[in-house]
Amino acid sequence: MYAPHIVWDWNGTLFDDIAAVVDASNAAFGELGLPPMTVEEYREWYRIPVIDCYADRLGRMPSPQEWQRMDAVFHGHYTAMRDACGLTAGALDLLAAAGRSQSLLSMYGHEELVPLVRSFGIHEHFRRVDGRDGTSGTSGKGQYLVRHLAALGDAVDPTRTVLIGDVPDDAAAAAEAGVRAVLYTGGAGSRRELSRVGVPVADTLAEAVSLAEALVA
Repeated sequence: MYAPHIVWDWNGTLFDDIAAVVDASNAAFGELGLPPMTVEEYREWYRIPVIDCYADRLGRMPSPQEWQRMDAVFHGHYTAMRDACGLTAGALDLLAAAGRSQSLLSMYGHEELVPLVRSFGIHEHFRRVDGRDGTSGTSGKGQYLVRHLAALGDAVDPTRTVLIGDVPDDAAAAAEAGVRAVLYTGGAGSRRELSRVGVPVADTLAEAVSLAEALVA
């Protein structure tokens, strides 16, 4: 049996930053007088593109100026809290497992993602690391995954590739790119929402990897 190629998501999957994300989101909500959310409420609310979530809370689409202001506040608060976050439990051992083909694709900005990944000393475990190169919160992950897989080329077999992420958009991106997906409950998506998607759902990263292996067995 050949192991799958795993495309890892970063925020909320390998990187345990959900508390920082919710705190930064609450700071952004405050810019428009919106009340804060708990982590549990955030997980039920969150979807991609994020701008649609803000529209739901406002009852209208944010103006470009409002979105720019909220986005700046979010990233300012998130960056201030990011250094207190670490890798998800078990991530380091899973990444270091011998013989596994892996890459990393995130919707976090590429210029910030790469040095952050390197700071944990895990960059050598990935064939490729790609982050978002456009405006945050206004698009999904599908086309990024298509480009990521194209860049990996013949080194990766799409029929044996599994994306492990934490939100329904990860599963949608995998479907768009013609690969499999496993969703992890420790990030931004609630188990209830993840279970509706129709792909395997895991409560730990180790379980996610086991499910990924079973998908291509």
